[in-house]
This record gives sequence, structure tokens and C-alpha cells, in this order.
Amino acid sequence: MVKRKSKHELVIMRKAGQIVADVHKAMKEAVRPGISTYDLDKIAYDVIHKSGAIPSFLNYQAHFADTPYPATICASVNNQVVHGIPSKDVILKEGDIISIDVGATYHGMVGDSAWTYPVGEISDELKRLLEITEKALYAAIDKARDGHMLIEVSGAVEDVANEAGLGIVSQYGGHGVGAEMHEEPFIFNIRVPSNPGPMLRSGMTIAIEPMLNLGTGDVHTAADGWTVVTNDGKPSAHFEHTIAVTDAEPEILTLVK
Repeated sequence: MVKRKSKHELVIMRKAGQIVADVHKAMKEAVRPGISTYDLDKIAYDVIHKSGAIPSFLNYQAHFADTPYPATICASVNNQVVHGIPSKDVILKEGDIISIDVGATYHGMVGDSAWTYPVGEISDELKRLLEITEKALYAAIDKARDGHMLIEVSGAVEDVANEAGLGIVSQYGGHGVGAEMHEEPFIFNIRVPSNPGPMLRSGMTIAIEPMLNLGTGDVHTAADGWTVVTNDGKPSAHFEHTIAVTDAEPEILTLVK
């Protein structure tokens, strides 16, 4: 069942979303050659803790993993798509890209957002990957309107990716979000005619998150049980916002201001 949020719940989700946005603001300032993903995780934890919130990812038990997630952020570098575990041993270098996914729970409601950052100067090919994936996110957000079918959101991602010739990670996608980090519905990044999803209604809150690759969309999970990587070793980008469906324009709850 897809949950529609009350006005009070939306007020709290706006605060949770702003905390997540504050983390991304701190990440943008901190990402540079020479910093470890462990240090980025500590920065994120401090921002969330000082805001009176709880890291949604820390100790999260996913159905596919044997152990709870051990960190505040997912830090996925280069060919890592999602769920990369921060480590003192992973030091960012010039030319890398890093996807940082973070969630914050504030007074029982969750905000969730991911962004892919360049580390120093990156290649034109990687710049294009980031630009197109971000474009896919905003194209999908534009379809998240009262009265639209969810498949229109998915189709927007697919159309942008296909036009650019990028691989689409179809095994993972967006989701409902609110009192739980993962609520119904699942949001595909491709059209699935057999599963068009529900009609969107004002008060629904969803996390839209295209993941696009320079190569194919084929991925697998690494030996740590969490980190998803591309099969061909080519880079991947991941962009995500939590949004609220309204009677007018979609409201981005995790927008960095």
C-alpha cells in the first residue's frame, strides 16, 4: 500500500530532507583528492547528529545482506554503483568520481538523497555521465505529478539514458519513503509495462534515483555483500532526491539551498 503523508508528516519530512541536503553541502566541500571515504562518513555523521537526527543507513539490515550496513553514508567510487562501504583504505584521487548516498531520520521521518561528485578534474566522458544522470533525475521528477502513472517517472529515466547511449541499472531503483526508508512503491528506472505502478497522488513521497553506467547496465554484488559494481568495470553515476507529490509542481525535499 502506498502511503500518503499528512501535512504534519510533510513538515517533518522537509526538515529531514534539509538535513540530508546539509550533508551533501558538506560532502561537496569535503570531496577532494587525498581524503578517505571513512573521513567523509565521519563528516556526514557529525552533520546528522548535530541536527538532532539519526543516520538512516547505519545498522540498516537489508533483506539481501547477511550483516547490517556499518556506516552513515554509502560511498561508491568509479565502477561501484551503490552501497559502497566507507573505509580508511579508500583514498580518493584526482579524476575519480564518487557517489554518496545518505539518509537521515528526524522525528521518525526519513529523507534520502544521493549525488555523484567529481574528485578534482575529471575527464569529459565522466562529466557527460554525471550531467546525463542528473538530467535523467530531473526529467523523472518532472513526471512525478498528481494524476500521472508511476511508469511515466520510470520512462523519463529510460528515455534520457537511451538517447545518450548509457547503460541503465535496472535491478535497483527508487522507492517510497517516509516513516520507513523503503516503502512502496518500487520505482523502476525502465518502463515495465507489466508493472506500471500506482497513479501518483498529492501527499505521496518518493525517492527517485537513476543509476546510469558508461558501459552496460549489468552489475553484481561484491564479496562484502553490499557493494554493487559494474560487470564491465566501467564507471557509474547515481543521483537521487526525495520528492513530495503535490497538487502543483513536485516538491524536492532534499534540495541543497
